[in-house]
Amino acid sequence: MTLKKLTILAMLGIMYLGLPFFVQAQTNSAFDRGLFVHKTDTLPYRILFPKKFNPTQKYPLILVLHGAGERGSDNEAQLAYGPKLFLNDTIRQNYPAIVVYPQCPKDSYWSNVNIDTTSGKRIFRFQEGGEPTRAMNALLGLVDQLLDKPYVNDKQVYVGGLSMGGMGTFEILRRKPKIFAAAFTICGGDNTNNAEKYAKKVPLWIFHGAKDSVVPFDHSQVMVDAIKAAGGDPKFTVYPNDDHNSWDDAFAEPQLIPWLFSHSK
Repeated sequence: MTLKKLTILAMLGIMYLGLPFFVQAQTNSAFDRGLFVHKTDTLPYRILFPKKFNPTQKYPLILVLHGAGERGSDNEAQLAYGPKLFLNDTIRQNYPAIVVYPQCPKDSYWSNVNIDTTSGKRIFRFQEGGEPTRAMNALLGLVDQLLDKPYVNDKQVYVGGLSMGGMGTFEILRRKPKIFAAAFTICGGDNTNNAEKYAKKVPLWIFHGAKDSVVPFDHSQVMVDAIKAAGGDPKFTVYPNDDHNSWDDAFAEPQLIPWLFSHSK
């Protein structure tokens, strides 16, 4: 084989190795960049507008909260999971919506859960009440700002998240239960005493992997039980063979978006 052919093959190999990252970058570019700033609060976010967006119309709003691994300030990492669903041509055509992915700072957390690692394992102690974290406070401000937009339908505001974002979803529901028409949590958790604040006000679809080695499955199970005890009727989907990455299956659920859109305030 000639040196020229070897060089071409080497270049092709580099191109193929880089292709997934290139495709992801191209996909993520559909989300515009934004930055919420209010006093000392700042929160980067990415926003996807419907195709053929018309600012004189009103659209549903979907907030997606990422996990702890995607925290930072690059306004990019939070798009690691879920965008494929919202960029699906069929979804965008049949369920036009404004989709927002905020990014939690590296030194903060969506919920005010205390995480104890002294035993070598993560033990989550979810708080009842308490002041919002810096990230949650900024998120609440971003939600208020978005609701002021004339093109946002305040009767169809949805929120969901994975892992830390699932915990943040429960938390924002207890802080703003009257705003959200429906919500979903993936491998999240909350203090069961908080359930009564949103149990009968916000329809919930809860997902978890039965083999989750990071956020134990029972964190979702006890929330389902608590919500039911408080008068709610949550959907609960358990993936028997999933570890912590149950978001892969949850975001692939064909009824997730139709289910969200079936609810309004």
